[in-house]
Amino acid sequence: MNTLDATTQTLIRMALEEDIGSGDVTAEFFIPADAQSRARIISKEPGILAGMTVATAVFRNLDHDLRVQPLRNDGDALLPGDAVMEISGPSRSLLSGERTALNFLQRLSGIATLTHCYVQAMGTTRCQLLDTRKTTPGWRTLEKAAVVSGGGTNHRHGLYDMVMVKDNHLLAEARLPELQQAIDAVRRQHPGMRVELEADRLSQVENFLTLRGVDVIMLDNMTNEEMQRCVALVAGRVKLEASGGVTLERLASIAATGVDYISCGAITHSAKSLDLSLEFTSTGGANGG
Repeated sequence: MNTLDATTQTLIRMALEEDIGSGDVTAEFFIPADAQSRARIISKEPGILAGMTVATAVFRNLDHDLRVQPLRNDGDALLPGDAVMEISGPSRSLLSGERTALNFLQRLSGIATLTHCYVQAMGTTRCQLLDTRKTTPGWRTLEKAAVVSGGGTNHRHGLYDMVMVKDNHLLAEARLPELQQAIDAVRRQHPGMRVELEADRLSQVENFLTLRGVDVIMLDNMTNEEMQRCVALVAGRVKLEASGGVTLERLASIAATGVDYISCGAITHSAKSLDLSLEFTSTGGANGG
């Protein structure tokens, strides 16, 4: 993600205001106003980097006199001790922006790292790992970009860019003509918009295959054997997405059923932040934590 949307720009301003408020009193009283420093952000553990654009923007929004030099790119694999960014300029500003920049970078790198682990666990199948809408409010664009950095694929961004018919399957199953009319209406008003229907048993998949304009059928909380039967039934006519009960241990076996996608909320809602720290390499003032 090389450019920041309006939501992310607002998020940066809010995060800085939240942390700094009326002023960084520690920096004001303990760091000389003219002090200059140089620091690097260092990885403390192995992982996948994400969030460089937003972390850079934190420092640049805080003080235009801060010079930021990225040393790694989103998606890069990190080892302990790897430097990802160098920042130099006024010591007060550098210290004031440290925690906010790290909060973004650690959270997003944690998502990229967990996503990478899940993708690796799927093996060499053609199946793709999808994210979900289970994201931190306000952070969705950032977190979905982090998923891509980790090797995952984005599902719909929100309720507005893809149709997903969920729940009340018995009702939908009993009213296939009405469901077809709704799909046709979507196709007329939103040409090219993808349509996905959720099924939790083989009979629903059979019924959904009679409908025109369905792009994806989600297989909700099915066993591997049930998914294999659905794959054989569909025979490539629509894409199939496995969802529900997805764990790291099950990924390889789910992918081996032949489904096209596996969606997993854990890669965003349960990711552990990657351990990164800012370390001063030279300073004309004092080093703060």
